[in-house]
Amino acid sequence: MLVFVLTIAESHIGKIKDFLNEENYPVLKGFSIKEDVQLSAPPLFTDTFMLVYMHVMALLGLTGYAGAVATSARADQITYFVQCNKETMELYERIVGLMLNKGIYNKPPRINTPSKVDFVNDQRYLTGWFGKKRHLNVLEISALSFNMIKVIVKVVLEIGFGQVCQTKEIQKYFQKGKNLCEKQFGGLSSILTKDELSSPASWVAEVTNSTVPPFSDKLMLNHIVIMVSAAVGYFGAAAAVSQRRDLALEYTPHC
Repeated sequence: MLVFVLTIAESHIGKIKDFLNEENYPVLKGFSIKEDVQLSAPPLFTDTFMLVYMHVMALLGLTGYAGAVATSARADQITYFVQCNKETMELYERIVGLMLNKGIYNKPPRINTPSKVDFVNDQRYLTGWFGKKRHLNVLEISALSFNMIKVIVKVVLEIGFGQVCQTKEIQKYFQKGKNLCEKQFGGLSSILTKDELSSPASWVAEVTNSTVPPFSDKLMLNHIVIMVSAAVGYFGAAAAVSQRRDLALEYTPHC
């Protein structure tokens, strides 16, 4: 699976360079194996977490490439981003299939099948700040569950990165991010618990005891910052589909 992901990523780097060179744009200086990856370092995360991590990255890729198609006008770039979408969908299918086979896929909470179609009759459906709260609907449960999956992956990354980081200031940033995300995870989990629904698994035990940095500090920091940016969009989307007022309020500080 890792080899398949690497093959896709390397092909994307080449294609992006081609686009920039065709338009005489300078090719951005990104990261390199020589400068930013220590191949001889022992594993920082278990194989189980690597699958969980790739699952979340595939989710982010599906969203990002769909947005790229929708904001492109050049025919060659539309074709490219459509192909990226197809590759990421295949990747997602493979990852979920393997996770199910290994028994580590976080299935969303289940609810009983309704016996009839129901309709909202008044604005009490939106209540949440005061009075009795209605049960969560399917969209709200889904938003809570999938945001928690993304949040806990970031927590695990920040635990691992903080363990091997060489710069004290960046290490403190990882620690602050971990504490914030743990608080977010706990808050969202408590909402599901009140409706007697299960929460996604925590993968914090999947960090090894290695203290040898497999990546440069700038690569680890950049990766976390990208995840923060993506989280803002996902929390905003979750707030948009949540019809209970307290849920929208729960997501707002995170956005």
